[in-house]
Amino acid sequence: MTANVVILDYGSGNLRSAERAVARTGADVTVTSDLALAAAADGLVVPGVGAYAACMAGIDELGAGPVIAERVAAGRPVLGICVGMQIMFESGVEHGLETKGLGLLPGSVTRLRAERIPHMGWNTVTVPAGSTLLAGLPEDARFYFVHSYAAQDLAALAPATVTTAAHDEPFAAVVERGALSVAQFHPEKSADAGYALLTNWVATLR
Repeated sequence: MTANVVILDYGSGNLRSAERAVARTGADVTVTSDLALAAAADGLVVPGVGAYAACMAGIDELGAGPVIAERVAAGRPVLGICVGMQIMFESGVEHGLETKGLGLLPGSVTRLRAERIPHMGWNTVTVPAGSTLLAGLPEDARFYFVHSYAAQDLAALAPATVTTAAHDEPFAAVVERGALSVAQFHPEKSADAGYALLTNWVATLR
């Protein structure tokens, strides 16, 4: 059977590029703000670009938080991308303002401790044993990042499967915990490596 994937439209994210990238895996993809469809889909993608607070405002205005949380609690797959990853954490701190997140992952998203901000461009990642999303990828696989903030308290994420990247200092590039998978980079902009990640995720939906 073909997996049905909903890309959540809450006013933020590279919706059409994400739609094309997921559809390339063979999934049946719908971009929608309909929460009933989001709840019923085999897989839900939560994209996000821009400011943490703005993305959370969009989620709150749509009322999508409980749907995302209920899916994760029920073991129904959710994939967060970029700021869509960040809002899964307990909070985000930008320009001195702390914004409450969805609280599905422990810790806070904070400004990168790096000389050059934003972290923009291609970077390798360090994949731990047991990763489903990055299974089968070569060690030198590169992904496309565009961000100034990240989850940097890696110890707080145990026992999740955490793939790291480094921009002066390490941060969480991918986190896999139960039904929730999140990526700080943009799979839809990451060429064959991104396609492989999305293919691995869609394979878990069948």
